[in-house]
Amino acid sequence: MRIKMNSKKPISFKIEKKFGKLGRAGTISTPHGDIKTPAFVTVGTKATVKALTPEMVRDLGAQVVLANTYHLYLEPGDELIRDAGGFAKFMNWQGPTMTDSGGFQVFSLGAAFGSKVGKLSKVGEVIEGEEIDPNEQAGKLAKIDEDGVTFKSYKDGSEHRFTPERSMEIQHNLGADMFFAFDECTSPAAPYNYQKEAMERTHRWAQRSLDAHKKNVEAAGKQGLFGVVQGGRHRDLREESARTLGAMDFDGYGIGGSFDKDDMTTAVGWVNALLPEDKPRHLLGIGEPEDLFGGVENGCDIFDCVAPTRMGRNGTLHTRDGKINLRNAKFVRDFTPIDSECDCYTCKNYTRAYVAHLFRSNEMLAGTLGSIHNLRFLISLSEQMREAILNDNFAELKKSFLTRYSKK
Repeated sequence: MRIKMNSKKPISFKIEKKFGKLGRAGTISTPHGDIKTPAFVTVGTKATVKALTPEMVRDLGAQVVLANTYHLYLEPGDELIRDAGGFAKFMNWQGPTMTDSGGFQVFSLGAAFGSKVGKLSKVGEVIEGEEIDPNEQAGKLAKIDEDGVTFKSYKDGSEHRFTPERSMEIQHNLGADMFFAFDECTSPAAPYNYQKEAMERTHRWAQRSLDAHKKNVEAAGKQGLFGVVQGGRHRDLREESARTLGAMDFDGYGIGGSFDKDDMTTAVGWVNALLPEDKPRHLLGIGEPEDLFGGVENGCDIFDCVAPTRMGRNGTLHTRDGKINLRNAKFVRDFTPIDSECDCYTCKNYTRAYVAHLFRSNEMLAGTLGSIHNLRFLISLSEQMREAILNDNFAELKKSFLTRYSKK
């Protein structure tokens, strides 16, 4: 008697409405619930969204939480998290989850260490990616070879090794609904030849990641693996990467690596014109409102970034009229909400003056209230984008929002 194998994928994607050449609204179905897209993914680096409880994260509208493979591997350890039932159960998060591969740490601990080079580049501007404290490091901590990456812990200097196979094993233990193949992220300043070399290595690592994932039949039945497109800002490399990975049997795709900020949305469009239309696309490490608009209209479905919570803990908050820094003196006696049009807990209950007082006094509540507001701002913006797509007025939303947000 032949045993019938269950061919149903753990992750599926349904397009509900298209607009323009590449844009769409849809639904990603996971073992722990649906994600209505476009959606902003909340980053909980160490199985915690800094300064917030999971209940707070849920109440501000977050649909999915992403944790960091590198950090959880180092502390408390992926085997402990496996024994706790996976990172979602460990942190008491009830919805869909994601983990990254650890590949970005290759970049931040190696090529980017101490350089102030982020994932996006522009003259006079740096946008950082990962929350690694350079004061805790001494020298470049990662070395890449064909088989994988050898790195030293930023905590105690101990040496560790990530390969595609090891990254899969760790992420299987972490138990996220969606996770990423091991890749190499490059600096925007890296020369073309190295971008090509790193991209080709990423493709080989992608196949190894996929093979290792499929060998674990139990994990493959409940976790979806995403390939990561690389190639820097070069069209030929980006398109080659999209074609190569698009031909592999991934459950979805991440768009990673480095861009010139002015060209990012164009580069994303190159990629998404070639990736399979029926699978979700995640733009890694992007969280500025203008970049979300560009990503959505060029075919991306989900986004993640540490920026909203990092800024929120340091007093920089989003408003409909642009960012404000509550540490500035003009807010000391400002008794209006952070943003009068925002529906978050912070804006409903506190004034700029009060939250400014908390920041000036270094009170812990400041970071909580700031993070709630910034996360709700981006999640609400994603909700507005989805509604606009479904109602055929995305272009109007983009123009009205960015005209006001970007005014000087």
